[in-house]
Amino acid sequence: MSSILTNTSAMVALQTLKGINSGLAKTQAEISTGKSVASAKDNAAVWAISKVMESDVQGFKGISDSLALGESTVAVARKASETITDLLTKMKGKIVAAQEDNVDREKLQTDVDALVKQITSVVGAAQFNGLNLVDGAISSADILASLDRNSSGTVTASSITVTAQNLSTGSYVTNDVFSASTGGTISTDADTFVLALDQGGGSDDITIADGTNAWAAGDKITMRIGDKTASYTVSTNDVASGANTVADLIAVGMKNSIDALGISGLTVDFDSANPGQLVFTNDGTADLTVSGQYANASSGGLGALASIDVSSSANATTALGTIETLIGTAVDAAASFGSVEGRIGIQAEFISNLSDSMRAGIGALVDADMEEASARLQALQTQQQLGIQALSIANQQPQNILALFR
Repeated sequence: MSSILTNTSAMVALQTLKGINSGLAKTQAEISTGKSVASAKDNAAVWAISKVMESDVQGFKGISDSLALGESTVAVARKASETITDLLTKMKGKIVAAQEDNVDREKLQTDVDALVKQITSVVGAAQFNGLNLVDGAISSADILASLDRNSSGTVTASSITVTAQNLSTGSYVTNDVFSASTGGTISTDADTFVLALDQGGGSDDITIADGTNAWAAGDKITMRIGDKTASYTVSTNDVASGANTVADLIAVGMKNSIDALGISGLTVDFDSANPGQLVFTNDGTADLTVSGQYANASSGGLGALASIDVSSSANATTALGTIETLIGTAVDAAASFGSVEGRIGIQAEFISNLSDSMRAGIGALVDADMEEASARLQALQTQQQLGIQALSIANQQPQNILALFR
């Protein structure tokens, strides 16, 4: 049945053409934006996921900047530590020369003092953007390293903690710490000592001063045996124990620290009948040298440089033990900074790769397939032309009914 009121063919052709035009508009939008999901209207779930990931990528850009800044700061501290190690090594050469009797110790002392000033200068200059990791001003610094998102969507920031290394030389206060020694050499201010232990039973002792000295929390005793170092830091509880027992507590703490080194043949004995005394016995097959150093709580890690004196044979011998400990301190600082610098570099590379992977993932979710879009565009353009033609034909059908009334 034909009707001039209802043109079914035209209605079908019109709806078909509308669908083609809708698909054509969507394809043209994909081509112009490059995205198959350009807004929440296109696909709400995928759009939401992509926006969260895009925010994370933007955050990782900031983390990359933080890691670059942190790596530079640590690199400056590492280089300063290495330079200080070299300067201390040069100083050791002067101290070794001072062991000889037929030398001008006054000139050697002048050289030593000049090297101390240079070390102080290096410590003061070792800053990057105002942050100095070797002057003792801070104990640690946190470098933003990552943003961690769990399955529930909670985001937390994680950091790489850089432990500062106090290589300053100031605020050193002498304190007659090592009050007795059988055969070893004690410095004139009794803040350092050196013991020579022959292999096969060589023995010597050192005594930690009792409560007549003003021990404070944070005071530190360091002893170097061969190429290994043991230390003990006085605690608040040690000081609170009273003048008569603090020396024993320090001595026991040092004994435990030395025992933990596991030096073959070395025995350290503590006798409570002799307060603060440690007896070293070397039953090994190699000679050992034990050097000790005191650092007060307010002094820098290289504070003992102030006590280095080569003006006499005895002082030069003591200085040799001190410089060994100080070199160990500087070497440990450089190694610590080098280790964390390497970790920061690895993290920076990971963050860069992670950002690239996340951008690729976002692209897989929302980017348009341009090859497919091109093929679809041509097909839809053809369908559009045919649809227009079909609608034109359908609209002409009512006019054909006029022929029936002629």
